[in-house]
Amino acid sequence: MLEKIYLYQVIVVSISSVMLFIGIKEFINRETGQTWLKLFVRVAVWGGMAFIVIYPNATYYISRVLGIVDNFNAVVLTGFLMVFLLIFKLLSAIEKIEQNISELVRKEALREGNAKIEQFKILNNNEKNSP
Repeated sequence: MLEKIYLYQVIVVSISSVMLFIGIKEFINRETGQTWLKLFVRVAVWGGMAFIVIYPNATYYISRVLGIVDNFNAVVLTGFLMVFLLIFKLLSAIEKIEQNISELVRKEALREGNAKIEQFKILNNNEKNSP
């Protein structure tokens, strides 16, 4: 028996699929900061969301196992999950920004260090050439 498919199911499954694809692609490409833990969390969270949207009746059984009595608690739990996801994305963005800042600071320090070395060489050559 086929169940009716709702628009929110298509949207959530689409977003979950895109997020899973991006996470797996970043992990395979060995992008900075990608670890097994981050990949596992991403697959668990986005895969879990897609699973729950595809099989909404599964939440009933999960809620009984977890001791969640009514649907309002399930909605609150889903809200916490969404907040967790936003925090996870923000932390990932902050990590990338920190890495970019570190790289810029290192490049600037090397540039300034090379400039001072050149100045020192010029001063040293002038002292040698002066009577």
